[in-house]
Amino acid sequence: MSAPRHFLKLGDLTLAEHRWLRDRALALKQARRLRSPIDTLRGRTLGLLFEKSSTRTRVSFEAAMFQLGGAALTLPMADSQLTRGESLADTARVLSRYVDALVFRTFGEDRLHAFAAAATVPVINGLSAENHPVQLLADLLTIEERLGPLSERRVAFIGDGASNMARSWMEAATLFDFDLRLAAPTGHRAPGRPFAESPAAAVAGADVLCTDVWFSMGQEAQAATDQQAFAGFQVDSALLARAAPGAIVLHCLPAHRGEEISATVIDGPHSAVFDEAENRLHTQKALLELLLA
Repeated sequence: MSAPRHFLKLGDLTLAEHRWLRDRALALKQARRLRSPIDTLRGRTLGLLFEKSSTRTRVSFEAAMFQLGGAALTLPMADSQLTRGESLADTARVLSRYVDALVFRTFGEDRLHAFAAAATVPVINGLSAENHPVQLLADLLTIEERLGPLSERRVAFIGDGASNMARSWMEAATLFDFDLRLAAPTGHRAPGRPFAESPAAAVAGADVLCTDVWFSMGQEAQAATDQQAFAGFQVDSALLARAAPGAIVLHCLPAHRGEEISATVIDGPHSAVFDEAENRLHTQKALLELLLA
């Protein structure tokens, strides 16, 4: 039996597969608008295991499977035997006997890789400490829908430069060869890429402004003591004005209006945030087809 094909980071797909996925996602999006039924995953079942809470990841994957003719089962951490000491490996082995693919949303990369190593069906990273690849699939599609070829765009990420979103943008820039500028407070910067001197320098002439919450799930204690470090890093109207004309703003949600992004920006005419959220559905449908059909 051959090893399953996992999607734990963007680089797990070839550039040709990424191009196919983008084109297929657009076709699936159009089919949904036309209410054209597609049942490419009829008879297939997706299992979702969540150690972190979720809105978009859970609903978009469940809806994707249902709309492609399959079924989805979600197992919150609190309802699993993991809370009573069952190993990740045993859980992965058993779930692999029941379903055709698994989505795992977890904390550390070590847990993600241990789970995938034990699974005998494809595992999709629904979010981990260092990667959020399914979100980036939607973000990249949104940019190309709104602005055209990604290779011709300048992207600025403002906020926690060590977060899973910042790291995923770094991987994307390397894979797809576009101009990425990063701005983050000292102490919140992942190694491997240079950071701009200020948010204003990062967004100058940018076509896309991206941000995320300053503190992820599990970092609540840090938020109480380190909030001041992010002073000046809010994506607001003054910062947006430094970007290129027609620039768009992305945020993977949930958003804290008045912290990492202002209400006038996220709810304003430059925001592509809710198109971005919708595109989770279409890109994940294409990903599921790629791995299962």
